[in-house]
Amino acid sequence: MQTVRIERLGAQGDGISAEGVFAPFSLPDETLAGEVVDGRIARPTITDPSPDRTTPPCPHFGTCGGCALQHASDSFIATWKRGQIASALAARGITGVEIRDTVTSPPRSRRRATFAARRTKKTVQVGFRGRGSEEVITLNECHLVDHALLIALPAIEAAAMLGASRKGVIRGTATLSVGGIDLAIEDAKPLERQGIIAAAALAERHDLARLTWNGEITAARRSAAQRFGTAEVTPPPGGFLQATREGEATLVAAATEALGKATRIADLFAGCGTFTLPLATSAEVHAVEGAKALTDALDAGWRRAVGVKKVTTEARDLFRRPLLSTELAAFDGVVIDPPRAGAAAQMEHLATHGPTRIASISCNPATFARDARTLIDGGYRLDWVLPVDQFRWSPHVEIAARFSR
Repeated sequence: MQTVRIERLGAQGDGISAEGVFAPFSLPDETLAGEVVDGRIARPTITDPSPDRTTPPCPHFGTCGGCALQHASDSFIATWKRGQIASALAARGITGVEIRDTVTSPPRSRRRATFAARRTKKTVQVGFRGRGSEEVITLNECHLVDHALLIALPAIEAAAMLGASRKGVIRGTATLSVGGIDLAIEDAKPLERQGIIAAAALAERHDLARLTWNGEITAARRSAAQRFGTAEVTPPPGGFLQATREGEATLVAAATEALGKATRIADLFAGCGTFTLPLATSAEVHAVEGAKALTDALDAGWRRAVGVKKVTTEARDLFRRPLLSTELAAFDGVVIDPPRAGAAAQMEHLATHGPTRIASISCNPATFARDARTLIDGGYRLDWVLPVDQFRWSPHVEIAARFSR
């Protein structure tokens, strides 16, 4: 039996001692007793708990892989996530920046979730993947997702009976849309003619708005649209969507604040129009996105919208073909929301030829800090940073920030 004092949390939310011992579900300043095996403490007893420790609300916590930090208080998590951003910036020599208080989405607010389903000899297991395992944890309740999403579980069970092999696991991504549940089934067996008929009947029986099977729409009973500003956009199956309505509203408000009175805006990595369409109520927007299916959906939504200014779209790989100086000169504001890898090539061009204001949205503190360094070296100021926690009880944090010059 060994005693371990936890010093900090790692990037994945595990406690780490000064000696480098990892302890899942622990907090800084806690003392644990247990056997240390391969750098991890096994089945520890907490002999000195942190005042930030709280009782996890979900009975599945610890076995389900969906949450990592339900044992920590909301105030601790919010402060820790601010610290993650500050540490990433400091590692790039960026200090003294205003980092605002974390805005956290409430429990049961996730509007999209990916569930797993596995057939057994007699039944189907449906739920989330287990923590660090291939096990499927059958859910009795979930404090993370909107309760309406759980209505999709019987439909995913039926889909597994129709299209899962005995050894395989299918994925069912359920999204709340204007018309109800938009369900995308992946990793399932291909459907023959009778299977397609059965899938359409499944959608009818479970009252789905839309059912997609391995990327192909098999039933579209009602609108699967999302509302962005005054527009309704129907994303293609699997199209990007912010995790919560509250988180999306916070990010859009931050981008609007950051861009101020800009009248001609470039929205880079625009997706289906999360920022484009709300910003278009007061400015003309050019939306650039790598996937044409997304820009087509955005354009169709804009054409049906009321009370918005001109929106143009361009399908373009910004990693290989970033907007150049002659193109950037047309805009007095830019909003950029790249994937986790960041946007190194585009940031190089923005640093030297970008407009006076940039609204930067990021889902990765490390690449955000790297790209921020590029902009600052090019003459920008990092005015403020807003941490946004849409992925409650996870180590993940998103960022909205304003750069100006």
